[in-house]
Amino acid sequence: MNHELQILDGSMGAELIKRGLTPRTGLWSARALLDEPEGVIQVHTDYIEAGASVITTNSYSTIPSYLAKAGMAESYQDLTVVAAKLARQAADAAAASVRVAGCLPPLDESYRHDLVPEDEPSQAVYRELVKVLAPHVDLYLCETMSCVREAVNASSAARAVDPNKPLWVAWTLHETPHKGLRSEESLADALAAVQPFQPDAYLFNCTSPAAISAAVQTLAGLTDKPIGAYPNSYHVPEGWTLDNHKAVESRDMTADEFVAFARDWRKNGASILGGCCGIGPSLIDAMAKDLGT
Repeated sequence: MNHELQILDGSMGAELIKRGLTPRTGLWSARALLDEPEGVIQVHTDYIEAGASVITTNSYSTIPSYLAKAGMAESYQDLTVVAAKLARQAADAAAASVRVAGCLPPLDESYRHDLVPEDEPSQAVYRELVKVLAPHVDLYLCETMSCVREAVNASSAARAVDPNKPLWVAWTLHETPHKGLRSEESLADALAAVQPFQPDAYLFNCTSPAAISAAVQTLAGLTDKPIGAYPNSYHVPEGWTLDNHKAVESRDMTADEFVAFARDWRKNGASILGGCCGIGPSLIDAMAKDLGT
């Protein structure tokens, strides 16, 4: 099925770091909500000007586990509201129609399916996130889901609290193409597990472009729903966390390389395209112009 093209934004955390607006560790992108809210709005605006028709709330790190590093775990709802309002402000100021996606992130470390919290406490936090996002967002984006259980917890909470808004589920993949999720669970199993919540789109994010290319082809044979792709620009070593000393390996992409991947994803059925960590406004701009938006 040929769905209408939608352009996502790119990295928020890495872009804030690049601009000197937030540290790489600790509270990470949440720090900018406290110290540089205008800077967050500017990043959103830059993506909109680059062609994004969907921007994502800067709430990836407004979760208890990250905020606890500064003794602020109980502030996660309040900071999520700040993130949602800033995104809404940027979207409402745009000349064209822009939707806001409410981010429902991993509740511990990214990519670490082995650290996903138990189901009941996970769903409780996700429900609170949805409650405070609901007045400000147009859809929910469960992103960087590393295993089946993580995606189920986030999806079920979104549908339980605000069942009428669109729900998008984005998985992060094993870096080796065709090996499924980070947990090595298959795409077919991942898809089946979230079927009860009837997601409106399925995406792959924060993974190598090559792994995403293989997964898009596989998923296109499993669903008629919209498919999305938004890669990162680095490789993380086994056991990586935000605050440990394991270095990430940069995977720099030129605009031409990024656009070539986007063309391939579009050709193979993806219709929601953007970028994740390390993909900035210039690459989104190049992609949007090439694809004719």
